[in-house]
Amino acid sequence: MPNTIIIGSGSYIPNRIIGRDFFLDSDFYTEDGIKIDKPAAETIGKFVEITEIENRRFIEDDLSNSQIGYEAAKKALEDANVDGEELDYIIYASNFGEVTPYGYADFMPTMAARVKNKLGIRNRKCITYDMLFGCPGWVEAMILADTLIKAGTAKTILVIGGETLSRVTDPHDRNRMIFADGAGAVVVQATEQENVGIIAHNTICDNGPELDYLANGPSINKESDQTRLFVRMQGRKIYEYALKNVPVAIKETIDDAGLSITDIDKILIHQANAKMDYAMIERLHKLYDIKEYNHSISPMTIQEFGNSSVATIPTMFDLIVKGKMEGQTFKDKGNIVMTSVGAGMNINAIVYRFP
Repeated sequence: MPNTIIIGSGSYIPNRIIGRDFFLDSDFYTEDGIKIDKPAAETIGKFVEITEIENRRFIEDDLSNSQIGYEAAKKALEDANVDGEELDYIIYASNFGEVTPYGYADFMPTMAARVKNKLGIRNRKCITYDMLFGCPGWVEAMILADTLIKAGTAKTILVIGGETLSRVTDPHDRNRMIFADGAGAVVVQATEQENVGIIAHNTICDNGPELDYLANGPSINKESDQTRLFVRMQGRKIYEYALKNVPVAIKETIDDAGLSITDIDKILIHQANAKMDYAMIERLHKLYDIKEYNHSISPMTIQEFGNSSVATIPTMFDLIVKGKMEGQTFKDKGNIVMTSVGAGMNINAIVYRFP
């Protein structure tokens, strides 16, 4: 049975840097629709204290999700030295598809088909899929790619994660300061090398009462237009759910790979909230009875890039492998974890071993 290895990567980080001053004129409301009677600067300062998000990246109005996904994909193909005509599949993960500057989601045609078109690929046997799986969408797309390769259905697959969340956030919701835009991509390929690439993976879907923890809804300002839908997030419930379930899911995946946490060099965890990410990594180590550990095991980009959802992990991977994250490197034949949690609620994790 073939294994799945990453042979190239690329990312697109928007040039537009959005700092705290961007939100100073905001009128923020509580989840109950009550206007917050505090200066916006105070609300913003508290938000930065909790999440550590000082800056985030937004795309320009003349760009689109498929365009930044194309830019990341083009870099990944060049890095892999692969002609797009050789691709068996293109899988594109997103939450809202091709969002217009006015905030309307568009999924037809698929994001993957749009990128194939932009790449000029004419191979009719190159199949285009979209992956809608919340923030864990890119990791799940990697798991799907691995399944297709192990089944012998494909040899070379382009896996993209792209999002323009700046266009689907409620201007009256404090949580809008979390979200950002970006895209990342990798090319994966079948190899006959043993015990390399994706050596274990795990997916959990809790779709009961957790279904409403992260969903779409009207503005929390009841006096504004109630027909348009925005990202709505129950932050406390997500925090509690993630702390309880994500560390266990990661450990199960590491166990399935026949490894221990001490065998893992890096954990690329979805960047949603710095406080939550720190807590999940700490709790993961506690499952192994480890109290002290090197915090560089879990690289962080959220402070400057914000939460770009499905783009977070492939962007981080690309920056590290290209030597663009200070103090962060991957080891030859080293083991890393890629893991995410998000709308559904869904959790997934991959243990990846470099060839």
